Amino acid sequence: MSVAVYPGSFDPITCGHLDIIKRCLLLYDKVIVGVLCNSAKKPMFEADERVELIKKALGDAKNCEIKAFDGLLVDFVRQEKADVIVRGLRAITDFEYEFQMALLNKKLCPEVETLFMVTSTDYSYVSSSIVKELASLGGDFSRLVPDEILEDIKLKITEGR
Repeated sequence: MSVAVYPGSFDPITCGHLDIIKRCLLLYDKVIVGVLCNSAKKPMFEADERVELIKKALGDAKNCEIKAFDGLLVDFVRQEKADVIVRGLRAITDFEYEFQMALLNKKLCPEVETLFMVTSTDYSYVSSSIVKELASLGGDFSRLVPDEILEDIKLKITEGR
């Protein structure tokens, strides 16, 4: 059985993230969305909230699991017995960082490959940071995130004020 891990902070999940996940679901027997708990960042949503938002956005995807993790990605990948790490690329600017991380992960975990997937051009400019900024400034971010979580983001912005 082929197992892929798609890691990220997903704070919040965007339509670009969802695009990559749905395409991965067509390629692998099982996809694990790994929600990173990064203590160095101050997230809008806590890790457990992000897991729930992703579940909401994905609906009833049968071959997908959403799990929070902290520590090294390669340790999480080994724990989940995954074959591949999937990383999304929006633009060439993403590539340099992602390439370095892929080389490091390969050095730490030679048995696991990294697959780069190019995000659909419809979402190549979308990031969680842009969504958070737009939302906090009262802009229309409705086409950047899944409909299922739009109200959750609005509520979180309202609570933060």
